[in-house]
Amino acid sequence: MNTLTTPEEQGIVEYRLRATDRCDACGAQAYIAAEVNGSELLFCAHHGHKYEQKLRSIATSWHDETARLNDAV
Repeated sequence: MNTLTTPEEQGIVEYRLRATDRCDACGAQAYIAAEVNGSELLFCAHHGHKYEQKLRSIATSWHDETARLNDAV
């Protein structure tokens, strides 16, 4: 479903991953969630970017919160 947003709403980013969400590959904090075959896979920024090309071709959704890493600085 597509939704229209106003320019003011476009600046709002929804963060749904928490500090307790951990990378499936290494256990670090997850910033990327991908849904593949009905299962959610969580990845840290490093592993998410490492596997992104392969996963995007089969994922039904891709949620990336790595911008949060730049916001913290």
